[in-house]
Amino acid sequence: MHALFIKIPKWLQKQIPRLVWSIETPKKEIYLTFDDGPTPEITDWVLQELDKYQAKATFFCIGNNMIQHPEIVKELKKRGHTLGNHTFNHVNGWSSSTKKYIEETEQTQQVFDQVIGSCSNLFRPPYGKIKPAQAKALIQKGYKIVMWEVLSADFDKKTNPEKSLQNVLKNTTSGSIVVFHDSQKASENMQYALPKVLQYFSGKGFVFKSIPVG
Repeated sequence: MHALFIKIPKWLQKQIPRLVWSIETPKKEIYLTFDDGPTPEITDWVLQELDKYQAKATFFCIGNNMIQHPEIVKELKKRGHTLGNHTFNHVNGWSSSTKKYIEETEQTQQVFDQVIGSCSNLFRPPYGKIKPAQAKALIQKGYKIVMWEVLSADFDKKTNPEKSLQNVLKNTTSGSIVVFHDSQKASENMQYALPKVLQYFSGKGFVFKSIPVG
């Protein structure tokens, strides 16, 4: 459903207020997020680009990837970025039982604890697909379910690099949560768009912040 919208309309955000779509702020702040990592070389490249602008971001990590690349997870935390849970195997909530979905999420929490010694209550459903019962169960466990306001569509084969860039430039405002992917699949579009997004909004006085945990 959400992938139909490059920018999630306010009416839809208000329909599901328990989920976080944007951050209320009077300041010129943007919240970049990266899904599906950590990925060798690609996540490292993202970190280098963010550092150029003293930008902080939020990385929604897949548990299985974290086990394979714990050093990248540690580097994300070391550089002051926020980490979030993206399930262990990137599962589709619409085709998973609530029990399985919660198990996938909790398994990833265990990986966080093993790798960096702490957990995060931030959670993003893969594909943006989550059943009401799954959302309710996670919220009851203390998770903050983070969706997005602006989708770069960097993962979409029908989206070219320039289109991915324009998706972000044309739709992002103060408080927007923006989605990129630090994955192999999205790398061409993301690596074209991200530097230009950072440069454009920094030039207009915006700062890039991570989504607060808690």
